[in-house]
Amino acid sequence: IKFVFQPAEEGLGGAFAMIAERVLEDPRPDVALAMHLWTPEELGNVRVVDGPCMASSSVFTLTVEGRGGHGAAPHLAVDPILAAAHIVAALQSIVSRNVNPQDSVVVSIGQFSAGTTFNVIPERAILKGTVRSYDNDLHRMIYRRILEMATSMAEAFRCKATMETIAIVQAVVNAPEPTAVVRQAVTKLLGADRIVEHRTMASEDMGFILDEIPGCYFFIGARNEALGYTYPHHHPRFNFDERAMLHGMAVMAEAAASYVLGDGKEIGG
Repeated sequence: IKFVFQPAEEGLGGAFAMIAERVLEDPRPDVALAMHLWTPEELGNVRVVDGPCMASSSVFTLTVEGRGGHGAAPHLAVDPILAAAHIVAALQSIVSRNVNPQDSVVVSIGQFSAGTTFNVIPERAILKGTVRSYDNDLHRMIYRRILEMATSMAEAFRCKATMETIAIVQAVVNAPEPTAVVRQAVTKLLGADRIVEHRTMASEDMGFILDEIPGCYFFIGARNEALGYTYPHHHPRFNFDERAMLHGMAVMAEAAASYVLGDGKEIGG
């Protein structure tokens, strides 16, 4: 049994660094299990799902080039802000008009940067966003459409658009057998009615480890409305019911024991 406490899991290279340091060698594990406390889920529940459970994630930057000028004379400039604003609006149609409604994709713009003051039309505008999906082919199609839309829309406003992309993490995909083992552990310890089948478009790089070794990534419910622990992860008022850690340790130990003991006995039993 190897205990792995991975840092920098959200796109900062933690899994890559640990794999490079031979965490999966000498000896090589047969199965990889990982868990995450999850305040969107009630205390006592556990999210376990076959196949993709977290999305692949990538970042893109669109740079829209125009020609600067005075805000009082926009006809003498080529306004990249106007072009970029239309690009943001156009990108919202990619999911609704290019993706099968039964597939899950997210395209979000999280940053729009342009200009330095109120009365000057800048030379460029910069958009930054993220794409999330569970399918690599679909991911590539989304990027093709982003580039097509951005360049065409920019040209319509006499601007030029270019794109840079960075692939951060791939989808986290659970293997059937380890997932079944985790389900059995949850059923034994908390009850079958506590299992929740639900995926998330959030991302992290456990997918790189599960690409090497079959395993299961599951989510331990940590929400408690009575105590006010309802805020999502990354929120400044985030907090969680610490009893969730006991549930997580118990499920992890029970699942690991089923592999180590091979006969379904509890640890110490």
